[in-house]
Amino acid sequence: MAAPLQPMDDATLTRDGLAPTGEGRVLLLACGALAREILDLIKVNGWTHMDLQCLPAILHVHPEKIPAAVEAAINTHRAKYDDIFVVYADCGTGGMLQQVCDKYGVQMIEGPHCYSFFEGNAAFVELDEVTAFYLTDFLVRQFEAFVIKPLGLDRHPELRDMYFGNYTKLVYQAQVDDPALTALATQHADRLGLTFERRFTGYGDLETALAARA
Repeated sequence: MAAPLQPMDDATLTRDGLAPTGEGRVLLLACGALAREILDLIKVNGWTHMDLQCLPAILHVHPEKIPAAVEAAINTHRAKYDDIFVVYADCGTGGMLQQVCDKYGVQMIEGPHCYSFFEGNAAFVELDEVTAFYLTDFLVRQFEAFVIKPLGLDRHPELRDMYFGNYTKLVYQAQVDDPALTALATQHADRLGLTFERRFTGYGDLETALAARA
């Protein structure tokens, strides 16, 4: 039986994540910022053996907390599933998340961060864009919560150049073709004083990695 698409909104995914349905042989343990993309892939491909739990996306702002949160989730759910696949890249944990996965014999998606696996890890390395600031669909929608407020730019916009002075462009990696999101991402680039570039990446290596669990 396929896991149903669960009601959710970006604020809930940011704050609370997404609970698993308790159905399926493989639990995907992921960041809340990837929930919509993963559920879309599950539905389109008919991966009825997969279930999804998402940890709060706001952990993106505190990457040092990700390994412990993932470890707790593994311990909570590992007796209920045949396999657990961690759909986090390193995400700023400095290798600590990989250590947690190795401890429990759990595999995780390859790459330093989601920008890399959406682009395609091999392609991302070739690009070598050290002065690019990246946004995904989720981060375009949640720009205030993940960029403006954590950096205090809502209170002190004059700090913009201190934070972004070494960047030259904002790259919007689009997972879906949505003109409204593109327009919003353009506004974010203007707000940060960066040139704008849009790339339609689709799901990149995320789809490949999940297909390998099919």
